[in-house]
Amino acid sequence: MMLRRPGCLLGLYFAVAGAWAQGVTLPDATRIELDNGAVLILSEKHDVPLIGVEAVIRGGAVADPEDRGGLANLLANVMEKGAGDRDAGQFADAIDSVGAALSARANLEVIRVSGEFMSRDADLMIELLGDMLRRPRLDARESVKLRDRQINQIRAAKDGDPRSLMSIYGNAFLFADHPYGTPQIGSEESLARIRHGDLTRYYRDHVGADRLIVAVVGDFEAGAMAEKLRAAFEDWEPANAPLPDVEAAEPVSGRRVLLIDKPGSTQSYFWVGNIGIAINYAQRAEFDIADTLFGGRMTSLLQSELRTKAGLTYGAGTRVRRPSRPGSIAISSFTKTDTTTTAIDLALDLLEKMRAEGFDEETIASGKNYILGLFPQRLETGAQLAAQFAELEAYGLDDSHINAYGDAIASADGETIQGVITSAYPAADNLVFVILGDAQAIREDVAKYGPVTEMSMTEPRFRPPPDESTVAAD
Repeated sequence: MMLRRPGCLLGLYFAVAGAWAQGVTLPDATRIELDNGAVLILSEKHDVPLIGVEAVIRGGAVADPEDRGGLANLLANVMEKGAGDRDAGQFADAIDSVGAALSARANLEVIRVSGEFMSRDADLMIELLGDMLRRPRLDARESVKLRDRQINQIRAAKDGDPRSLMSIYGNAFLFADHPYGTPQIGSEESLARIRHGDLTRYYRDHVGADRLIVAVVGDFEAGAMAEKLRAAFEDWEPANAPLPDVEAAEPVSGRRVLLIDKPGSTQSYFWVGNIGIAINYAQRAEFDIADTLFGGRMTSLLQSELRTKAGLTYGAGTRVRRPSRPGSIAISSFTKTDTTTTAIDLALDLLEKMRAEGFDEETIASGKNYILGLFPQRLETGAQLAAQFAELEAYGLDDSHINAYGDAIASADGETIQGVITSAYPAADNLVFVILGDAQAIREDVAKYGPVTEMSMTEPRFRPPPDESTVAAD
């Protein structure tokens, strides 16, 4: 029998959690900068015999060559497949033998290596971390295998449920040739171009001590851990190339539409947005409240209106990307082919309603409690804290980004939130529409949103070729 929490108790839970979250702060940490530019951040946490580590190499997908998107992501995957004296199997066995975890992935602006292990295994795991970062084997056969697997995963998503691809199509169309338009996972076309020499060249140019941040949190003595990390990284050379300098992209003025044809599709998928905010956005707390209420939780305005009340979809929400320069902010959902414009129109109406009216005090209070109830859960484990320390360092943010967050959420008022909404969210007449579905069935209907550029889903890329024709709206 399922037990249900009474509504009054649930409200009390969030109220208590919210009050507690206002006092949540980062623990003390020691910052050490080595002569080669590498930064070490150490914080002792002795409640459990575990250590979390987060190593960040600044650069990521923005350093991918223009025609080889996905290179940083592929490099991160190949870095897991053997390093130092250990081949892929031996490297994995060394990690598994102590029940630890150590994995790499590339994001838009960083390559991250995340690990968690027992404190007694610190010597081995720091050795493996150093090998992964400084001496990856970059095995040619492994790189081909992983590249081909990524291509097949993209094709499988296109053939099946393409929801995971909509933000990729959206950012590629919105940002075009700007580095933020580069698909982090690559495309079928760009991945097929990648050769082993591209991996070794990217590693040589963009992985080095001057890009490195290592944050370690857990059951250790800071002085001893600092010595282990110094031994692992203090003689590492800087990267050969300068860190990419990414300029802010200008928001799109007016409307334009990308229609991606998937013949016979019984559903249409849409991503509608523009350029939004950066990670250092000054009124982050107010924005987070607005975004939670508009499209960031199961009871959000978009979800309630499009799914619960109108029955147009199984899911609707916002997609917000916050890199060092303003990223994208978008509404994303899917619906039956014959309700494509009905669902999009309703989403646009809700966007304009929020921009005009904001949210009432009761709704704002529920959003605050929701955020404050979840906020402490992001800062519980050593691995979570290490990731947070590394992110702050990588993006030049100070501790107040976390330490003042709870109070900022609690003190945010409706007027300030409304100002943020009109500033951060695009108006309905300045939007990029990316719509994927049966073009023959929806082409005429979606033309009302603006000039239409059309491409086939079978195209091996995520943006139309430069010479693709555009059809003006009537």
